[in-house]
Amino acid sequence: MIGIEGQPVLTAAEMRAAEDAMIATGVSVETLMNRAGTAIAEVVRRLAGTKEVLILCGPGNNGGDGYVAARVLAELGVAVRVAALSEPKTDAAKAAKAARAGWLGPVETLAEAKPAPILVDALFGTGLTRPLDASTTPTPNRSPADAGAQLNPKGSSSGLSWAPASAGERSVVECLHSLANAAQLSIAVDLPSGLATDSGKALSTPPVFNLTLALGAVKPAHLLQPAARYCGQIRLLDIGVPMLSQAEVLKAPSLPAPGPDSHKYTRGMVAIIAGTMSGAADLAALAAMRAGAGYVTLLGDSQGPPHALVRTPLSDHALANDRIGALVIGPGLGRDDIAKARLDAALTSGHPLIIDGDALRLLDPERIKALKAPVILTPHAGEFDALFGKSDTDKITRARDAAARANAIVVFKGADTVIAAPDGRVRIGQGASDWLSTAGTGDVLAGAIGAMLAAKLDPFDAAAAGVWLHGDAARRLGPAFIADDLAEALRSARASL
Repeated sequence: MIGIEGQPVLTAAEMRAAEDAMIATGVSVETLMNRAGTAIAEVVRRLAGTKEVLILCGPGNNGGDGYVAARVLAELGVAVRVAALSEPKTDAAKAAKAARAGWLGPVETLAEAKPAPILVDALFGTGLTRPLDASTTPTPNRSPADAGAQLNPKGSSSGLSWAPASAGERSVVECLHSLANAAQLSIAVDLPSGLATDSGKALSTPPVFNLTLALGAVKPAHLLQPAARYCGQIRLLDIGVPMLSQAEVLKAPSLPAPGPDSHKYTRGMVAIIAGTMSGAADLAALAAMRAGAGYVTLLGDSQGPPHALVRTPLSDHALANDRIGALVIGPGLGRDDIAKARLDAALTSGHPLIIDGDALRLLDPERIKALKAPVILTPHAGEFDALFGKSDTDKITRARDAAARANAIVVFKGADTVIAAPDGRVRIGQGASDWLSTAGTGDVLAGAIGAMLAAKLDPFDAAAAGVWLHGDAARRLGPAFIADDLAEALRSARASL
């Protein structure tokens, strides 16, 4: 098992293309399935110990992986049972049919399967397009003979029987929930069944798994909400297929520490323009200092600690300081004429910009695109919709399109923050703390990114580093923190690198 930080993220189509390229070199689908199933079995054996394992197998290649895993586990002496939704039956499932043939034990029906301490869901992985109940529940009027013919083609003696559905029969989702709830450990193969691979939507609501084993590459659904919440811990299994992608999982940044020749300006100067709610700008300023900036100045009205923060009236002279490495505009700015004038001053300053909060609602993509200096936009969902328009497209695609449209780095915030560059590069955060849903945390993020940009990181790397520090600080704090705590915790997050 491999941790997923920094790993490439592939869509279902990209994953198929990578596998097809491997097959073109002479590696068979059966070989890839045996690799995947063996890797699954090795993980399950380590985690299961002497406990019984129940593997749920679907009719496609995900089910084929499950059959291989069952065979390997049995050969290793692990007590393992298999329950199937239906037999592999299409031409596309040729490899799955071969894997099914390699399992010599009995096969139970999903509806009749008894729980086991270890549950492995290999019903459906990537590529699902319809809800489980709409596409996989047995047809109510099918006769037992018809069902048996489907599940035991050509009179095979698999031991599998299938009763026709009745009014009291449980759906596939109900069976999955029941078996997962009864298990001590639940493991999903590639994805929990019922999730859309690319969009992160829950086509059907699966149980929350303890562990998901991503096969070959991380998929968008492992990171995007709501799908990610059902995956539990995510680990990658290498199946020997080279993976290339412009998208990857956010990882810890490599940030240099100050050296003996460093001074406040070499570490980076951040300026923050205050607005009608000066506390938001104060939070951004504190965050910039705690994230490592050498000099932070707040332009506008503000009072109180920290005393290390330089407070200066906003003026053309203050903005003309060529030592400013990053200018933050938007936290607590307001949307009145004064706010618009302050935004205009920021846009014409020529400094690298972090545009957040209210400022995002006073702009359009064309105006941003016309700017010459680097720009990082940090919208949450509402601000994103206001700036770029609403869409049902997945979050990764929306962030990419927005970055290209505005010629700016876009940090599309949320529990599944997506960072996109105009050239198509994307980094996706994982597992953001739910406790970030409190006022001021976005201001803290803007300040942290400002510190990274002022330190002369590439804008895309600066945005990614700020997001990582922000998320790590939240994880360190645990529950019920406030934005002030989060800004302070950036120091510990930075020290951990």
